[in-house]
Amino acid sequence: MYAIIRTGGKQYKVEQGDEILVEKLDAEVGAEVKFEVLMLCSEEGTKIGTPVVAGSAVTAEVLEQGKAKKVVVFKYKPKKNIRKKQGHRQPFTKVKIKAIV
Repeated sequence: MYAIIRTGGKQYKVEQGDEILVEKLDAEVGAEVKFEVLMLCSEEGTKIGTPVVAGSAVTAEVLEQGKAKKVVVFKYKPKKNIRKKQGHRQPFTKVKIKAIV
């Protein structure tokens, strides 16, 4: 059994027990969060939501909050002596899928 969920403007395929990295959520470590289900596939068949599947949800536990590795953004204009170097670390939340209802 698996489900397609939506969070942070992205869609993820999840099964029970999966650990995934999603866009930063406002939740404490150890808290339980719920996601909307766009598609649900099980032994009985596939249910596709319009836009979400009614009566279904995916519950997950927040494992950690963190930041990804640094990405260097370097802007350069030739012959103009213009150089701009920036770094960016994208925040994320690691969650473990507990149940698909």
